[in-house]
Amino acid sequence: MADPGVQSEQEPFLSDCTPGSSEWDIIETEDHYKSRWRSIRILYLTMFLSSVGFSIVIMSIWPYLQKIDQTADASFLGWVIAVFSLGQMVASPIFGWWSNYRPRKEPLTVSIFISVTANCLYAYVHVPASHNKYYMLAARGLVGFGAGNVAVIRSYIAGATSLQERTSSMANTSACQALGFILGPVFQTCFALIGEKGVTWDTIQLQINMYTAPVLLGAFLGILNIILILTILREHRVDDSGRRCKNINFEEASAEEVQAPQGNIDQVAVVTTNVLFFVVLFIFALFETILTPLTMDMYAWTPEQAVLYDGIILAALGVEAVIIFMGIKLLSKKFGERAILLGGLIVVWAGFFILLPWGNQYPKIQWEDLHNNSIPNTTFGEIIITLWRSPKEDHSEGPTGCPIAQAWCLNTPVIHLAQFLTSAALIGIGYPSCNVMSYTLYSKILGPRPQGVYMGWLTASGSAARILGPVFISQVYTSWGPRWAFSLVCGIVVLTITLLGGAYRRLVAFSVRHGRIQEEPS
Repeated sequence: MADPGVQSEQEPFLSDCTPGSSEWDIIETEDHYKSRWRSIRILYLTMFLSSVGFSIVIMSIWPYLQKIDQTADASFLGWVIAVFSLGQMVASPIFGWWSNYRPRKEPLTVSIFISVTANCLYAYVHVPASHNKYYMLAARGLVGFGAGNVAVIRSYIAGATSLQERTSSMANTSACQALGFILGPVFQTCFALIGEKGVTWDTIQLQINMYTAPVLLGAFLGILNIILILTILREHRVDDSGRRCKNINFEEASAEEVQAPQGNIDQVAVVTTNVLFFVVLFIFALFETILTPLTMDMYAWTPEQAVLYDGIILAALGVEAVIIFMGIKLLSKKFGERAILLGGLIVVWAGFFILLPWGNQYPKIQWEDLHNNSIPNTTFGEIIITLWRSPKEDHSEGPTGCPIAQAWCLNTPVIHLAQFLTSAALIGIGYPSCNVMSYTLYSKILGPRPQGVYMGWLTASGSAARILGPVFISQVYTSWGPRWAFSLVCGIVVLTITLLGGAYRRLVAFSVRHGRIQEEPS
């Protein structure tokens, strides 16, 4: 028998079932409950390791690319960064479709194996005599392709949790993802102690240095992850009330399992949620991209100062996001997912509105010609490049401030530091709130049916946003400056809020829409 705490979590919102009845007995046994949550926690770990795999090399890609191939320029760097999201965008619907018809172990194991192989390829990109940069491009693309398993992870968790458990589970998943993005660069910093030379295993031509050690660790953790998935993960599926459903991913279904409820999915709500999710990730991706150029232009920071201070700011936003993910579980019970999503968008709008330049004080102008150690704000790759500046380089005599090549520098007021930090804090509150609520609402709208393909499209829309966001902001910011750039972002958020308001009543759980469960007041 399950303990009372477990039993209360399993009780459906509306049901004629009473403890001891046959209907109650098929909801869940204690063994099934423990197995289900072991499997979900394994996928939390998988999400964490997937995020670490992306971020653990992000600070060292540029110097490593320069080291292995002198022909690589900032434009190519942009492709190396973007190809991860391209690979994920392509793979997500594929793995999602696969997970709808076969045991989820299959796409998860194959995707992680692809990531392990890609990490090993990354460690050997120095070996070929030429075209090394293309091998790195292929390696990062394959890592992104393997990361398409995010759709499988979220669809599994959506199908293995009741409505009562869904928000908390999705928040935990997002928290693991955010924690991976935070800790990845920390691991990279630890490996910097090995140095560029490191050690070489001549027999297999393997160099273990500050660039390759992180991906080798990623490959090792991937192998451990595969072992855990094969030995611990079990197929589980419950309906919105928490009752076990017949699982098409596992042939030997229990006779006690009930058929998944039938009914049409609200496609308007599905499309709306995809658009909302795209905008949320689009906005945060452009904010991350513009952070370093903006602070260097506004405050005349050197590249070393920008990397240090902006790194601290991003780390603080990451910690803030984890706190929001944890606290949002309680808020959603009181206000509901739709209200929190709307509130998050309003907070994001306030953050970008505060970021608009005001007043009569102007930034320091960089009158000197642009040098190699200044900020050419022209392409995505050139913007990202400042994140990989070596702290040992001497930039003390290089020009700082807003480059005169950007004509808007002469007539755009400075964004004060307090103004900027307040904006960053608000965006750090609004983004995680919108992120987890989008996923949670989406999974509830889809209902108890297999969600692999739908989650694949949602993940693909997020990947597209991470590609287009940096391209958009780099072009608008360079040509027209922060006033136009952030005004357009504010306009996009207003349109998104309007879209949410128009579809607000349709963004309800599948079982609520079909009258099987009564909607809780929010």
